[in-house]
Amino acid sequence: MRMLNEQELRFLMDIKGKPIAIFLFTPLCGTCKVARRMLEVVEQLLPEDTLSTADVNMMPQVAQDYQIKSVPALMLMDADRSHPPRIRYRMGSVEELLDVIRSVP
Repeated sequence: MRMLNEQELRFLMDIKGKPIAIFLFTPLCGTCKVARRMLEVVEQLLPEDTLSTADVNMMPQVAQDYQIKSVPALMLMDADRSHPPRIRYRMGSVEELLDVIRSVP
């Protein structure tokens, strides 16, 4: 997973053409570490550059703009960016995460 800063995240969100998933975390969050391990497995089964990661501590404006309520969170954006991003807080299982990410049009 590629780590994004705020500028890179906003740029990626503006590019249309393929769906993206962004794992939002904080470094001291234990649940985030478990979710990251699951997403590292998921990443191996997805097209390259589908999944990125971002530390919400470093981008408070993004957290505010998209009303991120807690971490870990997964921000899902469709390919044509016609809908606002979906935010998923429940990480569940590797299979569930893979299904959720693949379901983004």
